[in-house]
Amino acid sequence: MQSDSLKAPSLSKHQITDLPIELGIRSNDDALNSVYALVDCNNFYVSCERVFNPKLQNQPIVVLSNNDGCIVARSNEVKALKIGMGQPYFKFKDIIKQNNVCVFSSNYTLYGDMSRRVMSTLAQFAPEFEIYSIDEAFLNLKGCDRVDGFKNLTEYARQIRTAVLKWTGIPVSIGIARTKTLSKLANRLAKKSAKTGGVLDLLDSPYIDQALERVEVWDVWGIGRQHGKRLVAQGIVNARQLRDTDDVLIRKQMGVVGMRLVYELRGISCQRLETVAPKRKGVVSSRSFGRKVTELSELRESVSAHVANAAERLRKQNLVTRMLTIFVLTNPFSKQDEQYSNSLTIKISHGSSNTAELMHYAMHGVDKIFRDGYKYKKAGVMLDDLIPDDQIQATLFDNIDSVKNKKIMTTLDMVNDKLGSGTLTYASQGTTRPWKMKCEKCTPKYTTDWQQLVEV
Repeated sequence: MQSDSLKAPSLSKHQITDLPIELGIRSNDDALNSVYALVDCNNFYVSCERVFNPKLQNQPIVVLSNNDGCIVARSNEVKALKIGMGQPYFKFKDIIKQNNVCVFSSNYTLYGDMSRRVMSTLAQFAPEFEIYSIDEAFLNLKGCDRVDGFKNLTEYARQIRTAVLKWTGIPVSIGIARTKTLSKLANRLAKKSAKTGGVLDLLDSPYIDQALERVEVWDVWGIGRQHGKRLVAQGIVNARQLRDTDDVLIRKQMGVVGMRLVYELRGISCQRLETVAPKRKGVVSSRSFGRKVTELSELRESVSAHVANAAERLRKQNLVTRMLTIFVLTNPFSKQDEQYSNSLTIKISHGSSNTAELMHYAMHGVDKIFRDGYKYKKAGVMLDDLIPDDQIQATLFDNIDSVKNKKIMTTLDMVNDKLGSGTLTYASQGTTRPWKMKCEKCTPKYTTDWQQLVEV
């Protein structure tokens, strides 16, 4: 039996009965009649900066990573200058200066809040949605073209695009298709082509073959460079050729994950929306120092700050950790400095998300792995073996007042949520923090700090 609901020419070659069970397809209706849209914010970090400074519209902009080290976001004007993504900032300083490129440090507090505003806007336009990253979300648009008199999904998507821009100031591109993989591909093409007006609907499109041919195989969502190289060696250079490749070859080259991807390119949905975020398997908090650190006291302050950050993230997901790892290292790229790195893992039998308790263990760890005479570049903590906080197994020998500790942590989080991150901190985190990372070109936290609101 072949599908009549999908009109893409290539689908006539593929049977939809007796699909491999490992693809995870529950029914033909789920597989063939899904409607997904991927909404992606355009140059998100750059767009956030432009919202609060209209003079930046149409100006070349780059946003730098932690410690102002690498370029992590570029405006279209900068992309035209051939300045690469992820490249060290110092290599392009001359080009940036010659072309009057505006440079900003990453303002993750601002970007995170703007992301929440975009996502809450999108939630009003679809019965289900999945937050895929800070600037991307998948929407379930099945049946949405029949609401409020819209002629088709393209028109509905344009309404979404208009609303997001009006309510948040962030421009977005939208790709629509039968599967998440195809919607990701449609979004990529919508962003690159001015003719689409930021929206491309590949749902039952007669032009889907041409669209797939325009996407190189390693640019397909989930392929990556290594799989891409192997596929190119087999003569598979674009998404259309990948879609039409024999199942046996794909299974051999890429396993079940590759099979799902190819069936998604054929318009058969194998990936459902993840409407509930999965529980964390681990938490890492780490930053490079703004300058080289040689003193134990500064290293202890840094690790304390990372423990506080990681513990807060645990509590937000109602988790505790049973394994704490502390690590320190020098700069491996500094040839004139002697190199050293070390880590220590501490098991916490009962599990904890209490900041004070985790700091107690972490400080013992820092004292053990610190070596005098080295110039440290980075430190951090990892929390692993996470379990829900209602599954803590107490023992007869526990002398911890868990009820009191939970009240303290709840109060701490409540105050910091209401009055701003860092309002209440532990003394061991330090106050001046001379070791903190460079952030010399950071804009104000316009939306989350009363002291940094826009002034008129």
